[in-house]
Order: sequence, then structure tokens, then C-alpha cells
Amino acid sequence: MKCVVLAVTGSIAAYKAADLANLLVKRGYAVEVILTRDGSRFITALTLQTLSKNRVHGDMFDEDFPREVRHISLAKRADLFLVAPASADSIAKLAHGLADDMLGAVALALDPGKPVLVAPAMNTNMYLSAPVAANLETLRSRGWGIIEPREALLACGELGKGALAEVEEIAARVESILGAADEAR
Repeated sequence: MKCVVLAVTGSIAAYKAADLANLLVKRGYAVEVILTRDGSRFITALTLQTLSKNRVHGDMFDEDFPREVRHISLAKRADLFLVAPASADSIAKLAHGLADDMLGAVALALDPGKPVLVAPAMNTNMYLSAPVAANLETLRSRGWGIIEPREALLACGELGKGALAEVEEIAARVESILGAADEAR
């Protein structure tokens, strides 16, 4: 079974990760979820665990399986690494190679060439800021796919580009890279 490692970061759009995890499981993918500390302020691990049918990974130092190092085993298990939603903070950490949490450690441990998708979600001004644009360009230069956010009425009350792409669109991008999950069975 093809495995998608889904990283959920600190964006109000984190609640949509529940629908995304559920959709990917229904399409036949194994889904392993990384929930960042900030992401857990918006959605619970229990919700994501219930929908993914797998334990949610958060604390990098919660190593209760003595035969494996969790961030290494997750990186090896991933057929595709997906960050959705990707906050401005998580994008900056990924662009600069920080590994101070499970998200960064798994990202650095991925085999070169493994497919990575990043779906930003944030306020329009944040999304259009020079630092976020530079960080996204750094990720693109590494071959990472960026799933552009949509224009919508945002949680802050502004209308603009920054809303997480539709869950169906994200799942379609996963499928376009990995193929149908049934092909792996």
C-alpha cells in the first residue's frame, strides 16, 4: 500500500487535514500523520488518528519503539511527503533545513528525489510577502511541488489568495504523482 506522510502545521486550515486524511484513506492510501505543536492548537491528534487509522506523530523525542528511530522510519515509509496546510513558519523551517521538530527531521531524512508537496495556507499579505515567496522558491528549486492556495474570504476576514487548496485538488495531485492506490496492492 502506498504511504502518504501528511504533515499538519499551525494554520486555521488544519481542520481540513481531517477531510484530506479521510479522503486519502478512502482512496486506498496508508496515511501517517505528523502533527506539529502549533497544528495541535487547531486540530486534535485523536481526530487525525481516527481518520488515518494510524497513530499520530508529534513529539520527536517520543520514541516508544526501541527498534526504530521514528523520524527515520517515517521518512523511509513515505512514498510521498505532503505538508497540508503549510504555515509560513513551517515553510521557512523547511526552506532553511531546520530539524527542531518531527516535521523538519522527517523532511531532512527523506531520500533525495522522494516526492514532496507543500500546500500553503495563510493570510494574503503573509503569502505574498518577500520572505515566504523566497522560501517557496527555495523549495521549488529542490524539486518540491507547491499546491497554490486559492483566493477566498479568509479567516481573518480579508478576501485574497491564501486559502488552502481544495482537499480534492490536493488528493488529485497526490494521485497524479503516486498513481491510484490500488496499483500498489
